[in-house]
Amino acid sequence: TRPTQFDVMVLPNLFGDIVSDLCAGLVGGLGVAAGANIGRDCAVFEAVHGSAPDIAGKNLANPTAILISSITMLRHLGKMDVANKIENAILKSLSTPEACTKDIGGACGTKEFTKKLISELGS
Repeated sequence: TRPTQFDVMVLPNLFGDIVSDLCAGLVGGLGVAAGANIGRDCAVFEAVHGSAPDIAGKNLANPTAILISSITMLRHLGKMDVANKIENAILKSLSTPEACTKDIGGACGTKEFTKKLISELGS
């Protein structure tokens, strides 16, 4: 309830997973929570929610989390221009409530949100 009290939390995998799921609620839910595990020699970028098999193929998934993870990876790789372009398209898409997915209060499915996002990439 007071996340600002922490700068860094170092936890074993199980507790890190639990805390990251709980913290996702502070930013809008698992559909928008990105994850990154950055080590000395390698890095892994993923959506906090994992593969979400319960909603796979149902046009319900919010692709924002994996897109933000991708942006984080691109920045880690030094590809700032591409990362910024995708981030701006996400922000524009999310600023239109009717273009948002249902998990964050919108009316769109995955396909509709993705079409909106792609249309914003050029602007």
